[in-house]
Amino acid sequence: MDTSNYYTSYQQQNNCNFLQVTYNTPNLDPEYLKKLSKAERRKQRRATPKYRTMHASRERIRVESFNNAFAKLRTLLPTLPINKKLSKIEILRISIAYINYLDNLLTL
Repeated sequence: MDTSNYYTSYQQQNNCNFLQVTYNTPNLDPEYLKKLSKAERRKQRRATPKYRTMHASRERIRVESFNNAFAKLRTLLPTLPINKKLSKIEILRISIAYINYLDNLLTL
């Protein structure tokens, strides 16, 4: 059930065209929400601008953490030149090779 209606209209103002977007969503009172299935309630909650903003913020933090972990792993790898930019897959492949090399040193 799509409860959001999107209306767009173009208007002239100061000789410039701009897009005006209006979002109409139903009243999210408890009685209305009780009638919805769990999936529909989740969809309603996720459609709010506040939820999307918070989700984007959490995702940004997650990706930043992920990138920091790769940067830390990169500093532990012996590569020449040291300043060479490596992709994430290269970092993982070199890490695997380096771990195997260290394992072989221990088994000698």
